Amino acid sequence: MKVNKELENNLICIASIGKPRGLKGEFFLNSFCNPKENILNYSEFFIQDNKISNFKIEYIRKINSKFYSKIAGIDDIDSIKIYTNLKILVSKDDLPLLKDDEAYWYELEGMIVIDQESGDILGSVDSLSNFGAQDCIQVKPSEKSVDNTPRLIPYVKDEYIKLVDRDNKIIFVNWDKDYLI
Repeated sequence: MKVNKELENNLICIASIGKPRGLKGEFFLNSFCNPKENILNYSEFFIQDNKISNFKIEYIRKINSKFYSKIAGIDDIDSIKIYTNLKILVSKDDLPLLKDDEAYWYELEGMIVIDQESGDILGSVDSLSNFGAQDCIQVKPSEKSVDNTPRLIPYVKDEYIKLVDRDNKIIFVNWDKDYLI
């Protein structure tokens, strides 16, 4: 499906095109959903930068623990190869609703991070990373920060992440400004 500028701001990456599978234009689909099977719940997909005109996924199938897929109009290995690693996107409006105490990563980016005990502003969420053991928020200092120290705070609810206020775009943490991670 073609993306206009307004819709482009409302898209989120949920997968990418992996290496080709077979000779008929199929490819392995790298699902970024959690759990990975949630990719099967979507029906309207978009492609990064509109690189494929009339983009439509014909099917997504699971084999063992992997997914493979086919794009309409791409019927051979050479044609799909050039699209390897392109992102596959969906509208944020199509994402499942979350409980009040949950948030999508894209919602956390830009939120103000405040130490709950001292009230110190530590900065704002610059990005999130998954290092295997748990997700971490990368906090960059802002003009209102208590200091100019960037921080990496493990996203562990109740221990370090005390409250995520999605309405006011604030994350309250248990993180002393002197911690040096």
